[in-house]
Amino acid sequence: MTVDLNIEMYRALAQIAGDETLMKQAVDFVKSLIKRKKEADHTLMTKEEYFAKIDRSLEQAKRGEVKTVKNKQELEEYFNSL
Repeated sequence: MTVDLNIEMYRALAQIAGDETLMKQAVDFVKSLIKRKKEADHTLMTKEEYFAKIDRSLEQAKRGEVKTVKNKQELEEYFNSL
């Protein structure tokens, strides 16, 4: 994204900053864009989703639900088994 687009966005927001209704509409619209982008790219996640995923992984590790790979050959064997 170019600096010019950032400047244009901030200028546009500055023009409506005093109008709470318009700012709410702008925020809602940006959120809808984020949602569409997320739906298009399933690798995106919120900060909360990211940390929840880490927490689930740590719990799995505590329960011993992990696969340990000691070398390249074991890694290749594991990938080939999938």
